[in-house]
Amino acid sequence: MSGPRIGLLTTSASRAAGGVFEAIVAHCETLRGLGFTPVIIALDQAEGGEDHRRLGDTEIVIVRRAAPRSIAYAPALVQALLDARLDLLHLHGIWMYPSHAASSWAARTGKPYVISPHGMLDPWIVSRGKLKKSIAMLAYERASWRRASCFHALTIDEANDIRAITGRDDSEIIPNAVELAGGEEHRAPRALYLGRIHPKKNIGALIEGWRRARPVLQPLGARLEIAGWGAEEDVAQLREQIAADDLGDIAFLGPQFGPEKTALIGAARFLALPSHSEGLPMAIIEAWAQGTPTLMSRHCHLPEGYDAGAAMDCGTDPDEIAISLKEAFGQSQQEWQAMSQAASDLVRARFTPAVVAQRWGQTYSRLLGIAEPQDADWRSSLVGA
Repeated sequence: MSGPRIGLLTTSASRAAGGVFEAIVAHCETLRGLGFTPVIIALDQAEGGEDHRRLGDTEIVIVRRAAPRSIAYAPALVQALLDARLDLLHLHGIWMYPSHAASSWAARTGKPYVISPHGMLDPWIVSRGKLKKSIAMLAYERASWRRASCFHALTIDEANDIRAITGRDDSEIIPNAVELAGGEEHRAPRALYLGRIHPKKNIGALIEGWRRARPVLQPLGARLEIAGWGAEEDVAQLREQIAADDLGDIAFLGPQFGPEKTALIGAARFLALPSHSEGLPMAIIEAWAQGTPTLMSRHCHLPEGYDAGAAMDCGTDPDEIAISLKEAFGQSQQEWQAMSQAASDLVRARFTPAVVAQRWGQTYSRLLGIAEPQDADWRSSLVGA
């Protein structure tokens, strides 16, 4: 007998959603393992077909967008949610029309409704496009926030951001999960940036920091590799910045997925993310899972990485980044191996699928009013079934 149908609502079931899509792919696997039935409801994207294969046999409902597309308006979305026969709806991401649709579904069905902002209530994000966000709050966001059964936060910092903006103090703090994987033991002096090409990621400052640290890095044969995808204008600006430097120790590799991405992370000595704003950056967790230490800003909201010795604070300013690069690449092999081991140990303790799945099983079961997964005969234990 199939388990409760958990709807995962997102603006895009493709890489266009960046880290949110990666989180949803992993979340579907977690739900199936718990005996739930994931159902993805997303808006149309041209590149969705290729990415949908990563979701296996997960049921996917695609709803067509209409003008104004800038707010992901989809007039058929509420009916699509009602037709999906969901037991619980989980909204991934905010500030768009799906917030209104999800809130409407919850009001009409009286069923549980969870919101994962995915870092979109971070002060840096909230401060950008203030007029549009103010309109969204008046039009539908505040009503959606009030109607939610609970919020989901990826980190303690995000739970604090949620409380500050929404007034809700009932966030379930559950990180994204990642499988442990073995990286290379002896690695070339290579730093890797992996993720979306976007101003908030602060890649320009990383490149400038690399240039300022070059007198120390160049004799070591160190290289900076940048892998990712993004809007055409952001990618073009990045290419121009790299092309202006002809020393050849900075390379843009373009999008990397699957085995190629895994191999890049496992071969890098450090992963660098001097971001201005994050929810919970999957690239950091994936790096730690392969024993790859990280150079990251505090806006990555993973202070446990510093505490465990798996990460160094690189700040966001080019001078700060340069200092951290010189310190990182100046380590002995023994010092680096200690950081690598700390990274693997941290994932084992806090981010493995088994640890994260247990938290989700408890949360969804509480909201649905049913027994926890290991004891469940799902349909008979549903409240009101």
